[in-house]
Amino acid sequence: MRPALRLREGGLAAYQQEMKWVALALGIASTIAIVQNWYPLNLFLSLPFCLIWAYHAWLHTERQLKYLNIMFTGFYLYGIARYFLVSQGQG
Repeated sequence: MRPALRLREGGLAAYQQEMKWVALALGIASTIAIVQNWYPLNLFLSLPFCLIWAYHAWLHTERQLKYLNIMFTGFYLYGIARYFLVSQGQG
């Protein structure tokens, strides 16, 4: 009954603490992927990290954080799209 109540009351915002833990795991995994040069895994891990941060805008008094994450989301989407376009051209 509790999960249904949480969904009704606030949607994804009701899961803010759980999503913070997911974002932390994604951030750590993305950093490891960058250091290990596991391209394009770093893009696929960083994109949901940015989306979570932009959605919650955890620093509510610093709205620029949200817009920076939206900008980085665009960069990651560009990188992912470019990866698929370039990899199709090599096949």
